[in-house]
Amino acid sequence: MDEQKQLILLATPVMTQERFAELTGLTEGQVRGMIEKGHLPSLKVGKPRLVNIALLSKDAMEQENW
Repeated sequence: MDEQKQLILLATPVMTQERFAELTGLTEGQVRGMIEKGHLPSLKVGKPRLVNIALLSKDAMEQENW
């Protein structure tokens, strides 16, 4: 992935479950299951439920003592 795409990915506060699955190599079903079990933060924006990348990043940085 080139640097410009990485910067866009990091600046995105939410993304679709499908896109998150594509970028992580997980299946859409795995992503959906992680959201349902509370292992992956999400929020509902309109009809779709989106992965909350901002909260996921925040939680990861706090756990790793950035």
